[in-house]
Amino acid sequence: MNATAQTTRPTSQAHELAKTIRQRIQGAQLSDGSFFMTEAQLAAEYGVSRTVAREAVSRLQALGILEARKRKGLLVRHPDPLRLLSNSLPSLAASPDDWRELAKLRYALEVGAIELAIRTATDQQIVQLGQITEEMEEALREDTQSARSVRLDLAFHAQILQMTGSRLIAGMQQILVQFFQIAPHSEQTAASADRITWEHRELFNAIRDRDVERARAMIRLQFRTTLEAAGPGTD
Repeated sequence: MNATAQTTRPTSQAHELAKTIRQRIQGAQLSDGSFFMTEAQLAAEYGVSRTVAREAVSRLQALGILEARKRKGLLVRHPDPLRLLSNSLPSLAASPDDWRELAKLRYALEVGAIELAIRTATDQQIVQLGQITEEMEEALREDTQSARSVRLDLAFHAQILQMTGSRLIAGMQQILVQFFQIAPHSEQTAASADRITWEHRELFNAIRDRDVERARAMIRLQFRTTLEAAGPGTD
């Protein structure tokens, strides 16, 4: 057996074992913190080497599904998808193609969630969105590149996604928006500041009026610039 085959076989075994363990945990509906077994017991039960067992466990640890505790063994964990996304994002932006894919993800998330946000938002949440809109307009008049303008833009979109009542949707949006603050972007001009102000105000008005179709059209228009900044290939 050549060196490549010797390397591939344990890797393939570890992949299959990790898949089997994950299915077993899901099938048994083990609760968070439940004892699973030790690494030695795992190797013995599935008839694999300790190396393969260790690699399979390592893969599941990276996904937050297992936790290794000294003198205790392996514990089942219920991973937080938001934490996994947050930890993975830096490695997902290694090329312009990656930026384009993330831009599409943010676009799909926000456009897709706007109807739910409008239908489930409380009156108080809409009032808060209006206050953020006013503060952002003031900040944009002073300086489109200021930290305050960026913070308020983040708060505006975070508030809309909070309106959905979904922790997962709101959390994903905040992670993506924060990530896009470090993305390459064009310099703002007075004209673009006026456009940004108008787009946010019109989007707020549509949400306040509970007008789903107008809000959907405005958020699509607003995120046109996000797609344009990501470069060709986003249409």
